[in-house]
Amino acid sequence: MKPNLHKKTIPNFLFILFSLILHSCEPPATGFDDTEDAVFYSKKNPASAPQPDSIIKVMTWNIRFGIGRGEWFGDACGDRVIYSREEILVKLQAIVDRINEVKPDILLLQEVDINSKRSAYIDQLQWILDRTDFNYAVFGYQWKAQFIPSDGLGRLQEANAILSRWPIGASTRIQLPLRQDQDRLTRYFYERCCMVKAKTEIPGVSDFYAVNIHASAFATDDTKHQHIIAFKEELDNLVANGGWFVAGGDLNTLPPGSDSTDYCLEDACPGESFHQVGDDPQHKEGSNYTPETQWLNALYDSYQSAVEPGEYQQNQEAYFSHTTRPEHTWDRTLDYLFTNSRWQKGSTITRQAFFSESDHAAVSADVVIIKR
Repeated sequence: MKPNLHKKTIPNFLFILFSLILHSCEPPATGFDDTEDAVFYSKKNPASAPQPDSIIKVMTWNIRFGIGRGEWFGDACGDRVIYSREEILVKLQAIVDRINEVKPDILLLQEVDINSKRSAYIDQLQWILDRTDFNYAVFGYQWKAQFIPSDGLGRLQEANAILSRWPIGASTRIQLPLRQDQDRLTRYFYERCCMVKAKTEIPGVSDFYAVNIHASAFATDDTKHQHIIAFKEELDNLVANGGWFVAGGDLNTLPPGSDSTDYCLEDACPGESFHQVGDDPQHKEGSNYTPETQWLNALYDSYQSAVEPGEYQQNQEAYFSHTTRPEHTWDRTLDYLFTNSRWQKGSTITRQAFFSESDHAAVSADVVIIKR
């Protein structure tokens, strides 16, 4: 899920905005082209990469910019805005320990801060890369603002990243549609949801890609649906050009057949009211998935999911990967992996034991690779 700044109205700092534009070489918030090169990272002293046999392990994880289950003003009824370097490093170390426990070959991360005031300006991607078995990484900004005039948030640089034990070739950041249910000033400073696509140069395997997405969480229009459609279209294009892929991320919607689709009351903060006569809005932004029950069907119909709908429906709680409540157990599934190859039977794990490191559980699975 993403922090919701829409209802926390950004003050009308037009004077500050115009002053920054006039006196700075960098605009207060950054827009992006439809497609542009992703940003490459590498480890200073690369570790030896394995020679793959027939499978590789893939994991996706929304790491909530290194604050674990801590309160934050943008979600989960919190009020904190800024975390200290000491607090962030403790959580980053816990995240690294979990990654090293699983030892994935390819890792899709969402909500990775690169240079943000809220997380003490730590380059979280480089920090993780240097302390794990990965040698290479690419990222695309999901949010890049020199200055956000809301609650002292300040500089914010958040990314979606792909980490690999093997070299990464051509990689692209792909812009997704912006929300149209916000006023123009809020939208100017708000996130720019995106996908990141990376060609992974695995020995003996050609045309193998990883695709990472973080779809909109709080849109009240059809923005999230457009993101999911664009995600499938990108996968379709890879297949049409003879490519193989692993893809996934935080899609911010539920699998078809979910027993519960409306979490407004569970997610309500003190003083909020929903579903009652006179409530406006009737539903909490980002908590009512009822209109979305068919949105993932096309993905399931075309590609192999690490957790197929029938398997999910038999034991839904085993695949829950998110909750908005800091002390509460997982209560919904928002995180996914897909491939046009196939997943090793029985290899998928929703890592619900990763409880204190984020408000999302990681999901991992072994994919069968096609050698050429």
